[in-house]
Amino acid sequence: MTADGTETEKGASETRSRAVITEDDRPRAARPFSVVVAIDFGTTSSGYAFSFTQDPETIHMMRRWEGGDPGVANQKSPTCLLLTPELRFHSFGFAARDSYHDLDPEEARHWLYFDKFKMKIHSISDLTMETELEAVSGRRVRAIEVFAHALRFFREHALKVRVLSVATETGENEVRWVITVPAVWRQPAKQFMREAAYLAGLVSPESPDQLLIALEPEAASIYCRKLRMHQVIDLSARPIANGTDVDGSRLFDSGFRQAREQLRKARHSRTFLVESGTGELWSEMQTGDRYMVVDCGGGTVDLTVHQIEQPQGTLKELYKASGGPYGAVGVDLAFEAMLCHIFGADFIESFKAKRPAAWVDLSIAFEARKRTAAPGRANAINISLPFSFIDFYKRHCGQSVETALRRSNMNIVKWSSQGMLRLTPEAMNELFQPTINNIVKHIEELMKKQEVQGVRFLFLVGGFAESPMLQQAVQGALGRSCRIIIPQDVGLTILKGAVLFGLDPTVVRVRRCPLTYGVGVLNRFVAGRHPRDKLLVKEGREWCTDILDRFVAADQSVALGEVVRRSYTPARPGQRKIIINIYCSATDDVVYITDPGVRKCGAITLDLPEAPVGTPATERREIRATMQFGDTEIKVTAVDVATNRSVRAAIDFLSN
Repeated sequence: MTADGTETEKGASETRSRAVITEDDRPRAARPFSVVVAIDFGTTSSGYAFSFTQDPETIHMMRRWEGGDPGVANQKSPTCLLLTPELRFHSFGFAARDSYHDLDPEEARHWLYFDKFKMKIHSISDLTMETELEAVSGRRVRAIEVFAHALRFFREHALKVRVLSVATETGENEVRWVITVPAVWRQPAKQFMREAAYLAGLVSPESPDQLLIALEPEAASIYCRKLRMHQVIDLSARPIANGTDVDGSRLFDSGFRQAREQLRKARHSRTFLVESGTGELWSEMQTGDRYMVVDCGGGTVDLTVHQIEQPQGTLKELYKASGGPYGAVGVDLAFEAMLCHIFGADFIESFKAKRPAAWVDLSIAFEARKRTAAPGRANAINISLPFSFIDFYKRHCGQSVETALRRSNMNIVKWSSQGMLRLTPEAMNELFQPTINNIVKHIEELMKKQEVQGVRFLFLVGGFAESPMLQQAVQGALGRSCRIIIPQDVGLTILKGAVLFGLDPTVVRVRRCPLTYGVGVLNRFVAGRHPRDKLLVKEGREWCTDILDRFVAADQSVALGEVVRRSYTPARPGQRKIIINIYCSATDDVVYITDPGVRKCGAITLDLPEAPVGTPATERREIRATMQFGDTEIKVTAVDVATNRSVRAAIDFLSN
């Protein structure tokens, strides 16, 4: 059997070994860490939290950020980055937003302001280390630099508080870092975040185990295990008719306001205590019960389905992570489309290019008002238009914004003489519905899967889960089939779960593989079974080319610590490197690497040391590679069988 490519050859008599590591051999941390720091890197907002390993039941949140919006709890910071015209770091978060706002309009065109840039990584299909991001002003810079600046900011912020005080006494290698990513992200995007962390100086590439990549809905699930009854809002606790309580009162309005007030009070404290075991909520669940976590963030919606394993409290994933770009940003894009309809797409594009800071101000104004939208709201929502918008439109188009609004025939948007757009409840509903419908539809389709039948609880988490509009829609569509639960600190659920994951990465015992992975090999040609166009005659022997040697299949259950082993032999004496191309597919029924839907997605590189002195040149050398698919990232190690020495092995998904 020969591996794909000229650099490698696989022994024809190779046995396909697949070993399962027993529970007692489950991987543990290579060394103890004194503190775990988790960064929830979100599309619209980000933050960090930490816990000391000697006191794992206490989670410390980052301190309040300078700046912030009136009336909005700011234990997270906007995911905004400002670079100087010379591409140097200036500020992040509220400071970046406020500094950009204060720039002279002409000066602002030379600065680089980035917001919601995490979404770009999800949407780019050929992500590499050279991929670029475009600032609001139109200037471009390498994406890896943008992400590294943001991560470096969090590292330096953590250094200023006591989070690293213990660790720095003995060196920063006592810190384990955790970075959250959407579960629907593929391997290139996960590797990209790891490379950005290396560039930012969080950890060294020589200490990869010091950094964990956590999947956002998985982190939320880990935290939800710890919840007590007073820490959740159960939307299913009271009967509902058309979004109102049966007695006519507004459930979503008053109930969530009350919960939000409790949350506001809780946020005065920066320390949270978690249960040492599992919380009260799980006492209602029996072994084998299933629950779903729906992470509704700014950019994406991520779904995972778990089963809790008693008595140890570990988690088993029942269906591969799914979701899509249905986050709260979709509402912002709908608002932008509405502005294009009223004022013209050409004008909006011109305004964004010529007055980028004012455009950011308008986006912030809408974001703040968007949070107040609720199903029972009877009055309109006012959005302040920046003076520069009104003035620029008059000079650009020769008429007033009021005239433009009247001519657009958009009756659900009114004009206020105080310089405001008045969005009626119908208008807000129109902005929210496409995104909310996508979320509900995706949950409903997932509920129909055989593996997901019998879900008892649905946990709604993430920043967008605070929206009463989304809550009502999910409760109305799914409230009769399962209980809808919302943690009170819903926007911090993932962050806290990421800390718990860093303290015990073995808590998720079984995951589902999102894709089929394998390599291209040669097998003996069998007439009648293999197509003639795959026939290769080599040294008088007939081989079938392009066969996919499958490592794991899409949606296959893979336990933590379970490995796949393959042996590879250099094609020629003296060869110092073996490169094996990896292929992937979304389905599990592929046979050849040329089948539709199969693509090359990465490569394994094995660096070969010189053969031991005295080794005959004709002796075939065997390198055994071991791959792990049960973790949040795919990992590879390798040994030279003859000497039992480790071989430097790397798996790369960013260099295609």
